[in-house]
Amino acid sequence: MAVLALDGSNPDISLLYDINGLAKGAPSWFDRVVESVGDYGIPLALVVVVLACWLAVRRRGSVRDSVSAVAGLLWATIAAGVALLVSLPVRGFVGRPRPFVDHKGVDVLLAGQHGYSFVSGHATLAMAVGVGLFVVHRKYGLVAIGLAVLEGFTRVYLGVHYPTDVIGGFALGTAVALLLTPIAMALLTPLVSAVAASGRAGRFVRSRRAGLGEDGGAADGEEGDGPGPRPYPADTRGLGVSDPRPDDTNLAA
Repeated sequence: MAVLALDGSNPDISLLYDINGLAKGAPSWFDRVVESVGDYGIPLALVVVVLACWLAVRRRGSVRDSVSAVAGLLWATIAAGVALLVSLPVRGFVGRPRPFVDHKGVDVLLAGQHGYSFVSGHATLAMAVGVGLFVVHRKYGLVAIGLAVLEGFTRVYLGVHYPTDVIGGFALGTAVALLLTPIAMALLTPLVSAVAASGRAGRFVRSRRAGLGEDGGAADGEEGDGPGPRPYPADTRGLGVSDPRPDDTNLAA
């Protein structure tokens, strides 16, 4: 079993007291706000960011771009669940108690936290989403990563995790999101391609208001032969994830 240092001179402990100590001078209503933001606000904000990114990638670039981006968005959400599952055996192996168990003076602002401390599940999940989203779209990914950092801060502020618990969660979420991306994209891209080539379901991948771009001859904002939106190409089986991007997205191969 791995043993993490519990000496009060450890910078990890000092930072714990510094961040958690901020609660001592804060009003009780602020503590409740931090608790609500950490437990519900940030996860909800991550969902909004993912949806906003989805709406954006459906309207930009070519059909190939949309397929790659939507497959990446699916993986970002799946990666969060995978990372959270991986964190469970890590917690059991390390077996680190919560900060308030071994250290006096820690203000515990969140009740019912009795499991092991390392790694932070909230930080792991949030960073997996953020990094997975960054692979798809830099701007939305940076917003999500910022939310993940804020999530980690709330866990230390509430006195339920050490800073290294949060850093470990960030590392685990990042590793899962990046290392498994090639496999995930290889499996998800054909599925999303099939959806894009279908009828009404294709709207989940490509907006009907968007042009076909390089895949179909009509660029965004251009009209097709008829008065309505142009249909998708009949065959999207060859869609991949390694083509150069025309915009600011950064899709992984």
